[in-house]
Amino acid sequence: MLDVRRLRLLRELAHLGTIAAVAEALSFSPSAVSQQLSVLEKEAGVPLLERTGRRVTLTPAGRNLVRHAEAVLALLEQAGAELAHAKRGLAGPLRIGTYPSAARAIIPAVLAELAGWHPGLEPMVTEVDPAAVGAALRAGELDVALVHEYDLVPTDPEPGLAVTRPVFTEPMYLAARVPGTVAEQRGAPWIMSSPGTLCHTMAVRACEAAGFAPRIRHQIDDFTTVLALVAAGQGVALVPQLGTAGLPPGVVLTRLPMYRRTRAAFRAGAGSHPAISAFVSALHTAVPPGLGGGT
Repeated sequence: MLDVRRLRLLRELAHLGTIAAVAEALSFSPSAVSQQLSVLEKEAGVPLLERTGRRVTLTPAGRNLVRHAEAVLALLEQAGAELAHAKRGLAGPLRIGTYPSAARAIIPAVLAELAGWHPGLEPMVTEVDPAAVGAALRAGELDVALVHEYDLVPTDPEPGLAVTRPVFTEPMYLAARVPGTVAEQRGAPWIMSSPGTLCHTMAVRACEAAGFAPRIRHQIDDFTTVLALVAAGQGVALVPQLGTAGLPPGVVLTRLPMYRRTRAAFRAGAGSHPAISAFVSALHTAVPPGLGGGT
């Protein structure tokens, strides 16, 4: 009989690529991960991994087993959702991931709605970049999370996860001391988010689409700080609508033909869980006026 916990480790290895990354994501030691995967190979009776020096790749049998593991884990999530429906009232923790601008502008209203509907529910909010959401959801560190994508940075479906249709859509703005286009700012210093974030990739691609590589001066993830630096003449930046609250004097926003779309993400099979359904409903209720659902 194959052990579900070991199947989860194999699934994470397929997604994350290294035993060290799996160990970090699931709070194991690398040696413990290797040991459990070796036991899984014995249970399977066929080689699941190919080891070349320090590198480990999945064999065809290993990749096929991951495909079945995805289905098994989704079915377990569905079973948990059905059991939750059998309980009387929602109670207990709901671990929510969100990106910073939504944490400020949307999440407080979502929590207020949830408190009114289900006072026994205990939402626990963590800020996390959408690029890290998949690993956190699969590891069980989060139950549901807000993720976003940009026109210039579409996201591919991630195995093991499911997402809603866009809950709201924001226009993007160029923040500068004077109005203008992205192309007109080719000589200006740029303020961007940290490398590896979707916001950073979006801004770099927007500049490249305008025909230049940006000269990055500051790397800041908080949009309030970004706008303060723009006001201080430290550069220009691209900012979504949720990031424009409290616009400081001297900053001009030029609307761009670009959008950021936000969805709710959760583990595959968990969409019918009543706590997750309640969160998504509260999210729709809390969306500020002027932000459409989008497609």
